Amino acid sequence: TDEDRRAIETLDRSRLMAVQTPQTFDCRDILRAHEQAFKDGFVATDDAALYEKYIAPSRLVAVEGGGKNRKITTMEDLRMARENTPPQTRVGFGYDAHRLVPGRKLVLCGVEIPHETGLLGHSDADCATHALMDALLSAACLGDIGRMFPDTDYAYKDVYSIELLKKVMGRLSQSGISLVNADITIIAQRPKLAGFMDDMRQCLAKAMNMEASRVNVKATTTERMGFEGREEGISACAVALVRHG
Repeated sequence: TDEDRRAIETLDRSRLMAVQTPQTFDCRDILRAHEQAFKDGFVATDDAALYEKYIAPSRLVAVEGGGKNRKITTMEDLRMARENTPPQTRVGFGYDAHRLVPGRKLVLCGVEIPHETGLLGHSDADCATHALMDALLSAACLGDIGRMFPDTDYAYKDVYSIELLKKVMGRLSQSGISLVNADITIIAQRPKLAGFMDDMRQCLAKAMNMEASRVNVKATTTERMGFEGREEGISACAVALVRHG
């Protein structure tokens, strides 16, 4: 185009190519070219132009580039680069355990399980949901449930842990973090939990506002070893994958 941006000539596109950075040169040569351009007051669009003018134009060789190698020149380039940056993923792990005692309800993953004993704790002592919350907070680097819901706060006395899970998800959302999937393992000698697994998954998924297909709950025993095997308590561990951005 001319100075008024009127078309002058249509070039043969088969002989044109887009030039990308970075460009590589012998350090001594390109440094000498920059120094001379500074003395001359010459302004170039890139290093290749300096090399072409001051060193050896015939030695410039083009190599194959790629569309993912974006050069940031304008604010629009920066905006597109940010939009195309893949989100960061992180993994968090959580663990919790509570003692079994008479006179308490047994609640796991928000579901009440018929049993002669229940878990003892400041809240409903739902160790499975507690492990999940710790896994979420861990992946988000937001501490743990002990700091977020201290057992010294009477507001959380006998609270339904699913309500706390909703608050944890709200905290993640405020930080621009979303849950990809979660996996929970409950360790208990008794009661048998196989018949409650689907209800547990549905309960957790609803609290986290996500598909149940992205929440997995399973249970195992310790073959009567340890405090779980002696039916003194139940423990749970959880893993959560979250996406930042």
